[in-house]
Amino acid sequence: MSVNNTSELKAKQVFTTGEAAEICKVSQQTIIRCFDSGRLNGFRVPGSRFRRIPRDELIRFMQENGIPLETLGEEKGDARRKLLVVDDDSEIVELFVDLLTRNENYEVKTASTGYDAGLITEQFKPDLMILDYMLPDINGNVVCETVRKNPDLVNMKIIIVSGVVNQDEVHQLLAAGADEFIKKPFNIERLQERIDTLLAA
Repeated sequence: MSVNNTSELKAKQVFTTGEAAEICKVSQQTIIRCFDSGRLNGFRVPGSRFRRIPRDELIRFMQENGIPLETLGEEKGDARRKLLVVDDDSEIVELFVDLLTRNENYEVKTASTGYDAGLITEQFKPDLMILDYMLPDINGNVVCETVRKNPDLVNMKIIIVSGVVNQDEVHQLLAAGADEFIKKPFNIERLQERIDTLLAA
């Protein structure tokens, strides 16, 4: 198969390491190393050493590494920005989800505790997290510090929201790794503007 044939690419569901390398514009050895280290999941052909990579997994790998999906025959809109909202107030979460899902380029997930936020962040790898400072099990600065220790999340943006933080605590949050602090109650338009600005950075 020639990876230049767009119609074939759209229909193809499993790729060889050579095909994946050509699509991602890297060497086949790079793809094999990523496969063998677990960064790129797939399966081996029974009775052989040949590796095969499912389409969904190749898309995930390309998105995580900033490789344009158009080379795979996917539309630009498929590479949505991933946002995680962490707050234990269901009304606030509902407000955020309603606001953010109006933008079809956003994929939104939610969590209500720091523990859940950690699990979802590991799997979802959001581009941006909106984080309540006062969670039932942990404070926002601890979440920030934990996230910043993970090299896979070094580019994730963090917006802290709270109504009870003083100026000293704001400085501590920014030092812990937050990119922005917004006080509750917040202006929806300003929040949307800050999200767009951080995602574009």
